[in-house]
Amino acid sequence: MSTKKNNMQRRSFLQGAGAGLATGVFGTARAAELPTIRWRLASSFPKSLDTIYGAGETLARRLEQITQGKFQIRVFAGGEIVPGLQMLDAVQNATVECGHSASYYYVGKNLAFAFDTAMPFGLTARQQNAWMYHGGGLQLMRALFAEYNIVSFPGGNTGVQMGGWFRKEIKKLSDLKGLKMRIPGLGGQIMARLGVVPQTLAGGDIYPALERGAIDATEWVGPYDDEKLGFHKVAKNYYYPGWWEGGPQLSFYVNSRKWQELPPGYQAAFEAAAAEANVGMLAEYDARNPPAMARLLREGVKLHPFPKDVMVAARKTAFELYDEEAAKNPAFRKIYTEWKKFRDAGIQWFRVAESAYADFLYSGK
Repeated sequence: MSTKKNNMQRRSFLQGAGAGLATGVFGTARAAELPTIRWRLASSFPKSLDTIYGAGETLARRLEQITQGKFQIRVFAGGEIVPGLQMLDAVQNATVECGHSASYYYVGKNLAFAFDTAMPFGLTARQQNAWMYHGGGLQLMRALFAEYNIVSFPGGNTGVQMGGWFRKEIKKLSDLKGLKMRIPGLGGQIMARLGVVPQTLAGGDIYPALERGAIDATEWVGPYDDEKLGFHKVAKNYYYPGWWEGGPQLSFYVNSRKWQELPPGYQAAFEAAAAEANVGMLAEYDARNPPAMARLLREGVKLHPFPKDVMVAARKTAFELYDEEAAKNPAFRKIYTEWKKFRDAGIQWFRVAESAYADFLYSGK
């Protein structure tokens, strides 16, 4: 069966499912009586990053299908309404009704926002979903977001990211000293303690900085997105894993007042559409990254694992940072205490079946 035919059948199925769900949830007569609502969603991401940006479009499309066109959301790329890194403020102040972002962009407001996306040496994508949906994570994060007039929803995940592109090989921990690397957030703070000079650059500024030598290395996401930005043309050493983003979650934000104004059926529809976008993004990355990696390797990219001493030092430094923050930040401490219990228990379980299976499967023996 051709890919085109598969895609047509999938769209037809989703449209039919959406119409059926709309009839089941609302009823044809009742749907006609419900209000027409039009919202704007501000994304932190450009349209060129189609998988991340596409989560907002998935949400909007499914909401329109489920509500028979009554609840419509128009999606705007980063910078079209507000700059991508000001999305939280825009939703908080009701400049837009909702948004899509990575919460660790806002650690300057409170370092605890990082738990909503990814903590270095933290949870995998599966574990993040488990913590959010069934481990109390969503309730803990919503208590923090409530202080900013926001209701949050999981809205996608990239899976474990790559460790980035380096002009020169990193053979030991001391090779990091003085290295200028584009790496923001908590990962940047930890790298700084290891001797790196972290830089914060927007996506469009990274390639020219790497090309002219203003930076020596950069991290981004993974093969599918990294290939688009062309980093492999100026830095051939591709490192793994991205220990600072083991399962980074994206999130939808909704202004609290606007959320409360929604009819209950619309709230349920939004939650269902957000959950579908959350699962769909990870599936799409898992499908797109393997062929992208193969293309990069054909272009002469050299894959390297981070040296063991780098990994050990980074992990030790990460948890030292967490303990320091917990001692002075009550919001961070409250979430960290529960998050760490969940993480430690999850590691014990995943070590038994998941790790054993993966180690054998990927060994090729």
